[in-house]
Amino acid sequence: MKALIYHTFGGPEVLEYGDMPDPVIGSNEVLIRMKAIGLNFADVYRRKGNYHLEGKPPYILGYEGAGIVEQVGADIQNIQIGDRLAFADVPFANAELVAVPHDKAIPLPETISFEEASSVLLQGLTAHYLTKDSYAIKQNDIVLVHAAAGGVGQLLIQIAKLLGGKVFGLTSSQEKAVAAQEAGADAVFLYKDDWKSAVLNETNGKGVDVVYESVGSTLMDSFAATRIGGTVVFYGMAGGDPVSVDPRMLMDTSKTLTGGDLWNVLTSREERVARSGDLFRWMEEGKVQVAKPTTFALHEGQEAHRYLESRQSTGKILLIPANGETE
Repeated sequence: MKALIYHTFGGPEVLEYGDMPDPVIGSNEVLIRMKAIGLNFADVYRRKGNYHLEGKPPYILGYEGAGIVEQVGADIQNIQIGDRLAFADVPFANAELVAVPHDKAIPLPETISFEEASSVLLQGLTAHYLTKDSYAIKQNDIVLVHAAAGGVGQLLIQIAKLLGGKVFGLTSSQEKAVAAQEAGADAVFLYKDDWKSAVLNETNGKGVDVVYESVGSTLMDSFAATRIGGTVVFYGMAGGDPVSVDPRMLMDTSKTLTGGDLWNVLTSREERVARSGDLFRWMEEGKVQVAKPTTFALHEGQEAHRYLESRQSTGKILLIPANGETE
C-alpha cells in the first residue's frame, strides 16, 4: 500500500509518499480502505517529535478517517465487507489501508459522506463531551467559547445553541469573528479588545455560566468573565501554559474549574457509537453543519502540513488517498 511516512523528526519536508506493507489484521480487527483522512495538529506534534512514539521508523501519522471495510477479523460478527466505517483514534491512518480494532470502528450512515465524517469526528466528539459531560449545557445558559472560529469552537457554538444556550465567541481577528457568527454565535469579541468588560456588559455585570477555555494563558481572564458559582472548562493550552489556580479563589467565588480530555470518555465501542450517533443525527437534521474542508491528495502531505501550520484555514484539512472520496 501507499502511505505518508517519515524516518526522522522535523518540518513538513521529512514527509515522504512511499510503499509500506499492507497491515495484517487480528481476529478482532477490520481492514479499512481509506477514503478520507483527517489532519490534526497532533500530527504536526508527532512529526516534530514532541510526542513519544513507539516502534522504529518509518513512522506513519494520522488518527482519524473513514473508508470501506475490505477484510473482517474472524471474531467479528456485526461488521461486513463493504460496510462504511469511520474512526477518531486509530494510529497509522495516513495510508491507503488501516487496521481498525472492533471497539474503535464507528458505523457511518449513508447520509454522512466520508469527508464529513473525517472532518467532524475528532473535533465533534470533543465538543460533544464538553457540552454533555464536562458541563451539561441547559436551556438559557450563557456560554463563552474561546477560539470560536476553530474546528472545535465552531462545533461548540452549534451544539451549545441547539441545547438552548446563548453563546459568545472569542477570536483573534475580524475575519475569524465572521466564521464564528456564521456558526451561530450571538456575539463575538476580539482578544485584542477589552473582551472581559464586553462580556460583563452583555450579562449586566453578572458574567457567563460557563467558559470553554482552550487557550491556557487566558485562564484567569476566563474566571473574571464567569459568574459567581459558574464553571470554567479547561481543555487546551494553544496560547501557552496557564497560571496556577489558588483554590481559595474557587472557595470565595463558588466557581468550579474542571478539566476535559476526550480519551477519558471514549472508553468503549458503545460510547463511540452513541456519541457519534448524536453528532450524525444533528448533522442529518441540519442542526450541526460542518464547513467544507480543504483537501489535499495523500501524496501532497508536505503541502497539507504547511497549510495547517500556516493557520490560514478555518475549517478542516483532509488527506485523500488515491481512489479515495468519491461521494
